[in-house]
Amino acid sequence: MSLNCNEINKILEELKLEGAFIQDIIQPGFDTLALYTYREGNAKTVIICTAQNAVRLNESRRKITKNEKPLRFMEFLKSRIKGCRINSCSQLGLERVILMELSHGGSEDSERFRLYIRLWNNAANVILCDESDLVLDSMFRRPERYEMKGEVFIPPAVDQEKLKESQERFPVRPIEAENREFNSFNEYIDWWYSEKSSSLSRASLLEKAEKWYNVTRSRQEAALKNLEEKLEAFKNAPQLKHYGDLILSFGYQLKEGSRILECEDFESGKIVHISVDPKKSAQENAADYYKQYKKAVSGTDEVQHDIAIARNNLQKLENQYENIKNEANPVKIEQLLRKNTTPKQQTKKTHPGLDYTVNGWYILVGRDANENDELLRHHVRGEDLWLHVRDFPGGYVFIKARKGKTVPLDILLDAANLAVYFSKARNAGKTDLYYTHVKYLRRAKNGPKGLVLPSQEKNLCIEPDKARLSRLDALHKGLDTSV
Repeated sequence: MSLNCNEINKILEELKLEGAFIQDIIQPGFDTLALYTYREGNAKTVIICTAQNAVRLNESRRKITKNEKPLRFMEFLKSRIKGCRINSCSQLGLERVILMELSHGGSEDSERFRLYIRLWNNAANVILCDESDLVLDSMFRRPERYEMKGEVFIPPAVDQEKLKESQERFPVRPIEAENREFNSFNEYIDWWYSEKSSSLSRASLLEKAEKWYNVTRSRQEAALKNLEEKLEAFKNAPQLKHYGDLILSFGYQLKEGSRILECEDFESGKIVHISVDPKKSAQENAADYYKQYKKAVSGTDEVQHDIAIARNNLQKLENQYENIKNEANPVKIEQLLRKNTTPKQQTKKTHPGLDYTVNGWYILVGRDANENDELLRHHVRGEDLWLHVRDFPGGYVFIKARKGKTVPLDILLDAANLAVYFSKARNAGKTDLYYTHVKYLRRAKNGPKGLVLPSQEKNLCIEPDKARLSRLDALHKGLDTSV
């Protein structure tokens, strides 16, 4: 239920905003705005909410928390009307549209604005215009209503015949609340929407929070269980190495075309049966088991790291939910809930390959000749850094330059590990790389696609760091890696 026309007049009568100055503007969410006003030693925070079924304007004494990232309309209003004097503030007839006339200073040539606040349930908006009602910008840009920059805003026509009818038809709601006393209608409205509004009440927000918590916890627990099962499977790693040893010891007993090696286990004394590839020699079969053993050992380290991250994320989920339950301010609850439930925007990739953002540094990775060439041609510039392994084919890695910043060693090592991982040197151990700025790369004449010849390059030798690669992989997947 939104404010009716008579309730709006009651609120404006109590606010007495004429002559007040707008000291600050905060936009805690996409549909809410807060004007901090001051007049003759009296500071007031005016909330403007455009959320469906909670459309209103009223004074609030609650703390208004800022959004994590400054929102467009707030920044625009700050640049135009912060510091303005409110010359008048009234409802247009009984049309639920409030007009604030603003100015910087009191002289005739001072800059003036008209701020329209439309409190219609399905079409609420806040629109800033100049003196001639030319739209400068709006909270919600709606081309079909001409509520866009450069359009002329047409205020609703005031029908005098309906004024008396509206006054009788829409009474001001009575102040009713058990065990509570209110000093003003504004205070009651602020409480009413915080506790009873269908979309922004504390009860409805906590209900949404519970659903989000249950769904998220179920998903995270399932992921943790899968990792733990994977870790259990890796516990067989020593047996794989032992089978390789047995094949090398008793390989002479293998018969041509046999798929099973039957031999006595020199540790237990029992007869064991080991699967082998009949097309391979004993040495080759043993090498396969040793390779599986190394993969299992390596996988164990990675899975243990992922399990630690998963358990950490579960604990953080518990803490986030506890914070939401303990928060008394519905505006803050809505912010916390929006932060946790809004999925990462699925933006279309504008470049080939992979990308990583580490401490503000942007790293691009090409995985084959086509991606390397495309990145070189269209997505990197002269000051960006290029890395590639020596003596092995592989992908190009680029670190995007930041003005006035030198690439830190830690970021360089991240990029170097990615360059080794996406190359034929992945399992080669200690690896040599070279790096230089993109402006020092020259395309090889008549060479294959993407091939470049570097100059002024520097050398780098690294031992691949599995923990670093795991962290980068988690960052790429959007996981929280702070364990």
